[in-house]
Amino acid sequence: MSPISAPDGSSSAARPANSPTGGPAASPGGTPPRPRPGAEPTEPGVAERATRDLAAQFEDEKPGRVLSGPAGLLLTSAALAVGALALWQVFRPLSQGSKYYLIIFLAGVLPLVFLAYPADLRLPARLRSRRRRADNAEKTDNAANTASARSRQASTRPTVTDWVLVALTVAACLYPVLPIRIGSGGGGYNAFLDRQGLLAPTDLVLGTVLLLLLLEACRRTTGWILPAVCLLFLGYGYYGGLLPQSWPVAHSGLDFSQLVDAFYNSDSGFYGTPLDVAASYIVLFTIYGAALELSGAGRFFVELSAAAFRRSRTAAGRTAVASGFLLGTVSGSGAATTVSIGAVTWPLLRRAGYPPERAGGMLAAAGVGAILSPPTLGAAAFIIAEYLGVSYLQVLGWATVPTVLYYLGILLAVEIDARRSGVRPVVIEVGSPWRLLARFGYHFASLIAIIVFLAVGVSATRAVVFAILLTVALSFLDRTHRLTPGRLVTALVTGVRGVLAVTAVCAAAGIITATTTKTGLGPQAAALLIGGAQAATSDPTLVLVLTALLAAVALTLLGLAVPVTASFVIGWVIVGPALLDLGVTAPAAAMFVFYFAVLSEVSPPTALAAVAAAAVTGGRLVPTMWQTLRYALPAYLTPVAFVITPAGLGLLGIGGVQRIAFAAVVVALSVAVLAVAAGGWLPGVGPAGPPERIIGAVAGVTLLWLEPVPVTVGATLAAVAAAGVFVRRRSAGRPSSGSPANPVEEQL
Repeated sequence: MSPISAPDGSSSAARPANSPTGGPAASPGGTPPRPRPGAEPTEPGVAERATRDLAAQFEDEKPGRVLSGPAGLLLTSAALAVGALALWQVFRPLSQGSKYYLIIFLAGVLPLVFLAYPADLRLPARLRSRRRRADNAEKTDNAANTASARSRQASTRPTVTDWVLVALTVAACLYPVLPIRIGSGGGGYNAFLDRQGLLAPTDLVLGTVLLLLLLEACRRTTGWILPAVCLLFLGYGYYGGLLPQSWPVAHSGLDFSQLVDAFYNSDSGFYGTPLDVAASYIVLFTIYGAALELSGAGRFFVELSAAAFRRSRTAAGRTAVASGFLLGTVSGSGAATTVSIGAVTWPLLRRAGYPPERAGGMLAAAGVGAILSPPTLGAAAFIIAEYLGVSYLQVLGWATVPTVLYYLGILLAVEIDARRSGVRPVVIEVGSPWRLLARFGYHFASLIAIIVFLAVGVSATRAVVFAILLTVALSFLDRTHRLTPGRLVTALVTGVRGVLAVTAVCAAAGIITATTTKTGLGPQAAALLIGGAQAATSDPTLVLVLTALLAAVALTLLGLAVPVTASFVIGWVIVGPALLDLGVTAPAAAMFVFYFAVLSEVSPPTALAAVAAAAVTGGRLVPTMWQTLRYALPAYLTPVAFVITPAGLGLLGIGGVQRIAFAAVVVALSVAVLAVAAGGWLPGVGPAGPPERIIGAVAGVTLLWLEPVPVTVGATLAAVAAAGVFVRRRSAGRPSSGSPANPVEEQL
């Protein structure tokens, strides 16, 4: 496949300037430096590697080490063993049961976190400034520069402390299954289970060690916030008995041994549903995504998107959005998808006239759809299937219509921006889309196969393994991307490494779920949430609406602090019961929590996907975040329709064809009206003034109440807003052609 070309003939696969091949590396744990907007392209192989490196930095909130030597060999060997075990477990489960497998899996994965992620304990600001001045002084001497570079390279290697933590992690994780007596503890797996509720001193010590190690692993991979949240729940479990018993959240209190027992030796702690999902599903899908990427699918998806829209004025914007959707089907990571599509499409967007901030907002909004796009949704989607006891295919069905509506909103925003701002056409030198499909369309085969296997009753784990095998077989149709044994090893290792941070987060989520279960916090928090809504009104419908709005705000704030998976787990145990108590169905409540957990990646002031987009485009960070929010605005409102009326279930594909069609059409109209209100332009007519935009915003929100009267009112208001734009256009004496103020002749 040839690279996409811009008008000057340069490849659009320009490498980000902050990649290892082009500019300063990101400081560990910090925001990566922004690339130069005008970074020159390089050869495709180097560009693809650079893009993967930058994408890896945004898989989690902290970048990992690039290991070599003995440490790299150990990580590769351990990751390969874990990947092989995960594949073996699908067809030959360990006879001791799923919990035994989770113990082995955690023992194989968690130690790798301390090898792959540095401690990154930053110096105080004063000392950092002194070091910075010292570093600047060193730059005056070339020899000193060389020595400093070597020192920085050496500092990326695992330290003695890291190796000690690796050894402690292996011991604490494997202790429950080792057939060795240690005082009154040990003795093997069955003996360990027999002591549930009555831990031996050795059990208590090693359980505490594992608790601390998980908190440190989360800190290294995601930052300080999630460990702080876990400690808050831990403190609530321990000190909650000291709260006044008249308080709704008070409980009888738990001693430390009870808490460690709940974490270490129960099915709701470290080895609960979140870790089960990571070990049984997510690792397989990350391996599949790595194999599909190595087979050349990623570049094919981008080129197909460009070929499909190459004769449109908005070809650059449409290519970015379509690429986000196609890459998202195999990624499951919003920030990483943003980097991948941005590295290829940003040069096109720049030449089309998009400012860096607006292009970054578009890329981030399109990339975050990766977590919403079937067939590989984010990790939380697998947790939904486990919590609700449904098949993963059902969760995919629930996500289909909202995903289409999400990308519809982004595409409309792209079209509006193009007409309002006079975006220039660009030449996209790619072949016919039909020719691309004929030559490389086999990349869709494994995606389709997953859906087919799920539809005929094959489990999700087996379906993805069969898809991996199909990907390997089809890769030999392209000589440059054949999955040879060496590349298969790379895919396995890449897939396992991609699940390191997720595993740490999922295991640590057991602290939250176990504490909530032991203390009864879920029902108590639900009662508080509902009570807050009932304090404002006694009308049952309005109580539900206010509860949904309060829950949306709470979930959005929660998502600013913790990763998507942890945000969903916390939201489900606290917000979920409130919605269920008000009569909301389990699918609607789960998808409501899921969507607001996902949207944390585009919510200021953190907005990880927007940070990734700004790193690619070189745009200012805060304006990029606000542009992202504008593109993703309909996604914040659509989930409310899931829960406030029974007709909202139609958006999840529940309730028959008539309900589904009604909900989809009405909410599509709502998304369109909101896009016009946010963008200030009615395609085919002209600019919308403040009155029309306000009326349109009210109309869009009203349409989300999927009942006959609100829908009629919303449609009427939308018509009034459109009529206002017509009148404004006529009064200005301009033709209603929808052309921008400074039209640019389209030359494609």
